[in-house]
Amino acid sequence: MLRSYQRAWLRHDIVAGLVLTTMLVPVGIAYAVASGVPGIYGLYATIVPLLAYALFGPSRILVLGPDSSLAAVILAVVLPLSGGDPLRAVALASMMAMVSGLVCILAGVARLGFVTELLSKPIRYGYMNGIALTVMISQLPKLFGFSSENDGPLRGLWSIATALAGGKTNWTAFMVGAGALVTILLLKGQKRLPGVLIAVVGATLAVGWLDLAARADVSVLGALPQGLPSFAIPRITMADLPPVLVGGCAVALVSFADTSVLSRVYAARTRTYVDPNQEMVGLGAANLAAGLFQGFPISSSSSRTPVAEAAGARTQVTGVVGAMTVAMLLVVAPDLLRNLPGSALAAVVIASAIGLIEITDLRRIYRIQRWEFWLSMACTAGVAIFGAIQGIGLAIVIAILEFLWAAWRPYSAVLGCTEGLRGYHDITRYPQARQFPGLVMFRWDAPLFFANSELFHERVLDAVAASPTPVRRLVVAAEPITNVDVTAADMLAELGDTLRASGIEFVFAELKDPVKDKLRRFGLVARLGEKTFFPTIEVAVSGYLAAHQPEDGESGIES
Repeated sequence: MLRSYQRAWLRHDIVAGLVLTTMLVPVGIAYAVASGVPGIYGLYATIVPLLAYALFGPSRILVLGPDSSLAAVILAVVLPLSGGDPLRAVALASMMAMVSGLVCILAGVARLGFVTELLSKPIRYGYMNGIALTVMISQLPKLFGFSSENDGPLRGLWSIATALAGGKTNWTAFMVGAGALVTILLLKGQKRLPGVLIAVVGATLAVGWLDLAARADVSVLGALPQGLPSFAIPRITMADLPPVLVGGCAVALVSFADTSVLSRVYAARTRTYVDPNQEMVGLGAANLAAGLFQGFPISSSSSRTPVAEAAGARTQVTGVVGAMTVAMLLVVAPDLLRNLPGSALAAVVIASAIGLIEITDLRRIYRIQRWEFWLSMACTAGVAIFGAIQGIGLAIVIAILEFLWAAWRPYSAVLGCTEGLRGYHDITRYPQARQFPGLVMFRWDAPLFFANSELFHERVLDAVAASPTPVRRLVVAAEPITNVDVTAADMLAELGDTLRASGIEFVFAELKDPVKDKLRRFGLVARLGEKTFFPTIEVAVSGYLAAHQPEDGESGIES
């Protein structure tokens, strides 16, 4: 990129980087607190990953950093294991970032960038809606100005309701946080008015001028440690390793799913190609760097990337400028945000979580495919009931079941000839279609494998039994069959024996060559005979009609 960098871009990148900084600082601190680590580490997780992605990431405009979609996953691991120790929480979160980074890098090198396609759109919606709900519930106590045990979304709601009923609300803190939240939501979408910056600056000034920290016990961020992140290998116990590994892998999947979608969107806007495998390597390098420099897992940002774009960003120099500006803030003015109220940070996170919720497209899915809508709802419920890590496991299981169900119980049809239409068509869709006496044409719309082979066997025999005339030849219209495994091949051999014993020819038409090659390796071609396989349905039907003149006098097929 630097080799083709244009001097005219520099001014735009510098301005965009300075504008971006106004969001990087408050959002980084807010997501650090939401993830269960001290706020300063949110800035560490902002500086180093931006620099790493500028070196390894393929997107010219994508902004990486702490993200609300990961906060619940990180918190689910860090909170129960840290026991309230902030340094232990940082070590756990940093190790999660390293695990996530290594997983992404290895997957990118192995060219596994396609793995995120395993999660369908409804399932992604359900998971992200559940994450958004979990994040919002986790931030409600801070918004109302009290602390609460967080044992999961549903238990968290119960403890929050109990605290509210018990009069624990700090109404001053709530008014500050609610004002910040309303400001962010009202100014959302305004490119010239940065809502997050206005809300955070306003809340910080109000708390400082009115001394609300002392007078009304409003929780504030306090002075940040002065200095830059240092290289440190996180140390955790062996007992902590299993949940950290699971959490790191969950983070890797979620962050790459988010990053790949956002990267493709901005690649289309800038008319540049982004290699998904290189995107995975860039994301992994950024996470690995975060883990080695006292950060925590990061992802792409759907809120900060548009800010960079609107401010005129041309390249990743924007991210470098933003990272260097945040670093200068830590060195020169660490007390600048000491009066930033915790309820305002909670408002920033809640506003971002609201932005994760998808409703409009789910309404469309509900109208056109109800069962996929309810799959999405199941994923949302799984995250809300069991937590973020278990929720992503449930999402993956549902995605696999969704795929298997479509192939396990596929559509099949008996075909007939329809006057005025070329080819052969489903007789249930075209009741006027006629069948040739003694001939059954059967189509199977899926690969043949162990889970559906018995169903194929059953439906073929049903088609034979339902024929209005004694069957002499069964033609399998095999073009939709893209694969056959050993179990299915053995079933076909047994089915062929059964049909031949009844005096029925068992033949295939339009079977793809790679599938036929498999059947040849399995020995099925030799067992059934080369003459069993026809290049087209028309050839199979013509051969039958030439050998067996139909009793009703029809001697040919329609052209």
